[in-house]
Amino acid sequence: MSLIQITDNHDWISYKNCIKGSIPSIDDLDNLKEIANKTIMELTQDHSQNLLIFPLDLNSYGDDIGKSLIMSVNGDLISTGNILGFVGRNDTQLDIRSRFAKNDNNDYFLHYMLQKVFSINLFDIQHTISKQPIFDFLLYLFPHFLKKALAQGLYKKYRRFEYNNANVRGPIDVNRHIRQNIPFKGTIAYSTREHSYDNEITQLVRHTIEFIRAKVQGSTILNNDLETKDCVSQIVMATQTYNVRERNKIINQNLRPVWHPYFSAYTDLQKICLQILRHESIKYGQEKDKVYGILFDGAWLWEEYLNKIFKENNLTITHAKNKIGENGISLYKGGPKCYYPDFYKIAKDDAENTFVMDAKYKRLNTDKNIDECTGHNVISICHDDLFQMITYMHVLQAQHCALLYPLEIEESDNHYVCASKSRCLNGYGGEIHGYGIKISTTKEMKDFWDEMKDAELELCKYLNDICKYV
Repeated sequence: MSLIQITDNHDWISYKNCIKGSIPSIDDLDNLKEIANKTIMELTQDHSQNLLIFPLDLNSYGDDIGKSLIMSVNGDLISTGNILGFVGRNDTQLDIRSRFAKNDNNDYFLHYMLQKVFSINLFDIQHTISKQPIFDFLLYLFPHFLKKALAQGLYKKYRRFEYNNANVRGPIDVNRHIRQNIPFKGTIAYSTREHSYDNEITQLVRHTIEFIRAKVQGSTILNNDLETKDCVSQIVMATQTYNVRERNKIINQNLRPVWHPYFSAYTDLQKICLQILRHESIKYGQEKDKVYGILFDGAWLWEEYLNKIFKENNLTITHAKNKIGENGISLYKGGPKCYYPDFYKIAKDDAENTFVMDAKYKRLNTDKNIDECTGHNVISICHDDLFQMITYMHVLQAQHCALLYPLEIEESDNHYVCASKSRCLNGYGGEIHGYGIKISTTKEMKDFWDEMKDAELELCKYLNDICKYV
């Protein structure tokens, strides 16, 4: 197994320089080319059951995530963008880490964001994780989707049951009746169609639970919190006909995605269960030439992480949700609310405290110029991002706009302005800032957690300084 390790937002580099612990082969490059230069949408259409990508709904945020490339290949050179995670084909696996994982250190930043967004207690399971990060991600994401699905209730569907008794409640099965009840003994063979909680979907979840339970870290994952334990108990009680020998049969019955208008969350749960149960058969070549993996869009993960931080600190900041058409704004009076800033706050009768924030995971360029008014470095924002934010500021008549992005710790200044001579925009006025949240590069997980907490408190203080908000 060849492991190719690279960071996100990385410029062109030879794949041979990124291979860990093995000699590069022609097959490695061929496998990479089957993954590279293809959009995420194209890959999921061809390998939908084997490739898990977050956000699961590629069209949910209006950011054209489905059009993003996992990586690009030119000759033997590869480059990456905002996509993080693990993807493989045959004996070649690509590990795309965050750019804050320095010198082969653990990628605590990716783990930390996952902990926040999916409410996982990673600190308790850090000592039980294996040497297969892709598989670990699948295992400790499972409780999140289990709880989300069970919040809609236990999945039930109509099933056909066969009976042979005196309480006839359905059509008589003549052939079976003749076969079983002659000479007549007072019972009649019949069948019914009834709602049942014991079906192929709940059986798939049960098989996944038992599979995880058998792993070293299984008991820790399934007993991580009371809600997870309760959900596991519900599934176990509902699947009284569970038989470990029928695992392949249950997997085959679930190869077609479940679509139900009420039990919508079970679609995602079904997909991650199949990923867990089929991981070894895909990875070790039993399904040759299949692309498998688990990937995260860094921009989406960063935005959801910031939203969690605001909620934890009781900040009533509006987070626009494009998927359900919630909290949008309109560019025209009386027009549809079909534009979605990442975050904003409208302070009625107090334009000075109205502000807009845009989450940017990509690197933002800074130069050595110092702003004359603030003493901070000057940030360079691309025209598309700049015009987008000015539009939102104009419509909301906001006086403050901030681009929030992860900052490498080597950079000393984490607060930037976008112009060196004049900070105030024409029209309604207003200032555009760049604020970098310092990402720790410590080698110890506990220290990383503590330093990130300090950085989050600094962010809250920054909001207080620019708009007297907190």
